[in-house]
Amino acid sequence: MRQTRAWQRMLSGRRLDLLDPTPVDIEIEDIAHGLAFVARWNGQTHGDWPYSVAEHSLLVEHLLGRLDPAADPAARLCALLHDAPEYVIGDMISPVKAAVGPSYGELDGKLQTAINLRFGLPAKTPDRLKRLIKRADRLSAWLEATRIAGFSVSEANRFFSRPPPGVLDDLALTLRPPAEVRAAYLARHRDLMAARSP
Repeated sequence: MRQTRAWQRMLSGRRLDLLDPTPVDIEIEDIAHGLAFVARWNGQTHGDWPYSVAEHSLLVEHLLGRLDPAADPAARLCALLHDAPEYVIGDMISPVKAAVGPSYGELDGKLQTAINLRFGLPAKTPDRLKRLIKRADRLSAWLEATRIAGFSVSEANRFFSRPPPGVLDDLALTLRPPAEVRAAYLARHRDLMAARSP
């Protein structure tokens, strides 16, 4: 019986097994490239460019720093990479994830573990940090929903929780060509990795 292919060829030349990913097959250039071309909100956003997962990840990392100014480079790197598995499995909106069921979460978890290990992070993000990243993620979702995805403020408050006063006031969303977002993502990753070096 012929085996179904469960791997993807990356632009780096790596062959990533989606069902059994290993850290040696993870390259930041592949992640940055993939995320820069994956649209948040299924592409249903205003503007001349899609709002990418890479752009969202940069915002979440920034918001984590606002929520916890003492966050170290490793914590901020976890935030930058929190949606990294989407470079190969795409960004499904929450209702679709719920419909797919636990198999999506299992696949995402295996990829996240391989990614974390590749960049010297704990295999599983510590619970406290995971909760903080989730807070930053929800703040980002509220901002994206109200600024570019067509949600009213009351609707965004219902789905993503009302943000604390002032926390998002001076933030603007950036819509850039994928090549620019990819470069910004790579630069931020490089800076955080360098900041972790002894």
